[in-house]
Amino acid sequence: MFELDIRNRKPIYEQLVDKLKELIIHEIFKADQQLPSVRLLAKELTINPNTIQKAYRELERQNYIYSVPGKGSFVTPQSNTLNNEKVKKMKEELVKIIAEAMYLGMDKNEILSLISQAEQTVKGGNTRD
Repeated sequence: MFELDIRNRKPIYEQLVDKLKELIIHEIFKADQQLPSVRLLAKELTINPNTIQKAYRELERQNYIYSVPGKGSFVTPQSNTLNNEKVKKMKEELVKIIAEAMYLGMDKNEILSLISQAEQTVKGGNTRD
């Protein structure tokens, strides 16, 4: 399914959260689709099940997934209200990041190029240049 880098400074559970978010955002995992069980994913990735559980809890806290006791974890269908809140927060973050990038010397064309690159990634185009 995906690989985690154990040499990366980022904790494994955070890498897992990021990878699963990416799969959900790119609709590899569709709304209401069941995620792999904690045990299955732990065995597949050869990591501690508690690490998987911690990642799932974080994804649930962020409303990317929901749990059904005895059934497992599922992808949360995105509501417009939730999306609007996320978009508002994302816009605020982007303004800060773009301002910092410009301060560090990036010009508008470089930033627009990165936006085009991100758009291609979301649309399923080439993710690497």
